[in-house]
Amino acid sequence: MNIKTLSMTIAAGSLFATSAMADYTGLTPDYSYNIDGTWTVRIYANFSAETDELDAVYGDSNHGLLVSASDGFFNVPVYTGATAMDNNQAFWSIYPSMEWDSMVSIGMTHSASGGTMSNIGIDFTDFNAGGDIVTNNGSWYSTPDQPNVLAGADMRVLLGQFTMYGLDSSVSGVLNLQGKVGDFETFVVEDVAFYYEAPAPGALALLGLAALASRRRRK
Repeated sequence: MNIKTLSMTIAAGSLFATSAMADYTGLTPDYSYNIDGTWTVRIYANFSAETDELDAVYGDSNHGLLVSASDGFFNVPVYTGATAMDNNQAFWSIYPSMEWDSMVSIGMTHSASGGTMSNIGIDFTDFNAGGDIVTNNGSWYSTPDQPNVLAGADMRVLLGQFTMYGLDSSVSGVLNLQGKVGDFETFVVEDVAFYYEAPAPGALALLGLAALASRRRRK
């Protein structure tokens, strides 16, 4: 199965597709500092409705995918893998660093967080050793019948968690996204570039307060 076939599978049940951004509103990061001196960013795709969904993050021959860390990614060498499906929360109390293992996702923080996901066409060997994710014919994805694809009350879907070494490091790349808006419209957003550095400790505290205030307003 190649990426074109995969796209047709994910879009099954939709009446038409569009390259417009539809209800997708961009990427946003959540940051954290970890007890071992690393820092983590969770990258979310944001939407304007709870029923919007993210089905796939992909690269193809016209729009490649790249995720790269300036000083390499932190990856736990045991009991984890490249995706959230490979991270078992039951082991976090034994190996706390598993909680911030670098991994790709469709709305999942660990294997039991609800739903399921898979991947095709991506060789994660380098990524599991701290290197880049690169593909021009691959994807990580979930099917529309899974709950983890939905934007939900926060109106966002996690697409990756990446942990870096040192506060002078950064993560950057280019992604392509596919999802669905409403009952029928499949959308594609191409060449979404991102770049994140570790915020200063004071800025991180302010970001945490802002996130808390936002959650309170939504209740």
